[in-house]
Amino acid sequence: MKANALQIRQLQEQIGRDDQGAFATLYRMFFMRLFNFTKSYVHNREVAEELVNDVMLKLWNRRSEISDIQNLETYLFVAARNRSLNHLSQHSPFQVTLEPESGEIEIVHTDDPERLLEWREIYHLLTQAVEELPDQCRTVFKLIKEEGFSYKQVAEILDISPRTVETQLYRAMKKLHQTVGGHLDPEKFSGPKSNSSTPSAADLGVFVPVLFIFLDLF
Repeated sequence: MKANALQIRQLQEQIGRDDQGAFATLYRMFFMRLFNFTKSYVHNREVAEELVNDVMLKLWNRRSEISDIQNLETYLFVAARNRSLNHLSQHSPFQVTLEPESGEIEIVHTDDPERLLEWREIYHLLTQAVEELPDQCRTVFKLIKEEGFSYKQVAEILDISPRTVETQLYRAMKKLHQTVGGHLDPEKFSGPKSNSSTPSAADLGVFVPVLFIFLDLF
């Protein structure tokens, strides 16, 4: 079924009102294209089907926010791409981390029970803090940090300026830094010190890669 911009917008509005039939129509409209696109990354039919189902299920679970998406087709394909890349990375026992003191990249094996426990505890704090962010701030953060969209793509999806996207992301990172920063082990995750309660650009520069590690583990 070929996608039509007007039809997609109508389906979005209906899905936002909990219309399961409209969601089924949207699913049929995009499934095969998303499936073929995803399979080009993972090279496995079963995995590709599962990943597409995950993307569509996540869309349904967030249906109350679907009207905010200005270009649903772009959203679905970028989400499918990022879901595929996450799948590929999660099936490797190695993670890339940033060495705080030297700034060098370090590859570590994730079969470290003690470190994984620390990350799980901090991840729990992060997820709570993310859900407490203001609506637009939370949406921007999730689209960029969890879904992997670019600033430009988020601006297009939400119909806001790239500058607003940047501002909202900074606010989110500032809040998360304040929430989680005190729980980071200074021996492993310390960055440039600041006497201010507001993180500097340098503080965020170190904190962001660490945050990516936490989010990518789960």
